[in-house]
Amino acid sequence: MAVDVTVETLIRRPVGEVAAYAGDPGNAPDWYVNIRSVQWRVPPPVQVGSRMDFVATFLGRRIEYTYEVVDLVPGERLVMRTAQGPFPMQTTYTWEPAEGGTRMTLRNNGSPTGFARIAAPAMELAMRRAMTKDLAALKRTLEG
Repeated sequence: MAVDVTVETLIRRPVGEVAAYAGDPGNAPDWYVNIRSVQWRVPPPVQVGSRMDFVATFLGRRIEYTYEVVDLVPGERLVMRTAQGPFPMQTTYTWEPAEGGTRMTLRNNGSPTGFARIAAPAMELAMRRAMTKDLAALKRTLEG
């Protein structure tokens, strides 16, 4: 069973500012509820082919995974896909101008395997809750 969760928010800052901050994986521990650390495998800045090792907690478990940037349109879209980790996952950020600022959309989709596959419906709910908190934290950070 696949999981596919999308959340969005309006951030009252210019698109370029939101995209520059949110699109830098090194900032992820500052606004992602579950991400504990990010270690670059290649020197920043982010570009297609960049790989980063993430350490996170999810549903009480420590998770380590490697993301690879597979698509990047600066100021518009960033797509990262797991190159190594507990299950295949893709994360997509999009930014677009909106009345009063930037509409940021965060999407996570993938196909859990093993036990995670059985728990997919609960995972999807937990992901939606965490992702909503993530965007709220990002909004607070950027709107100051």
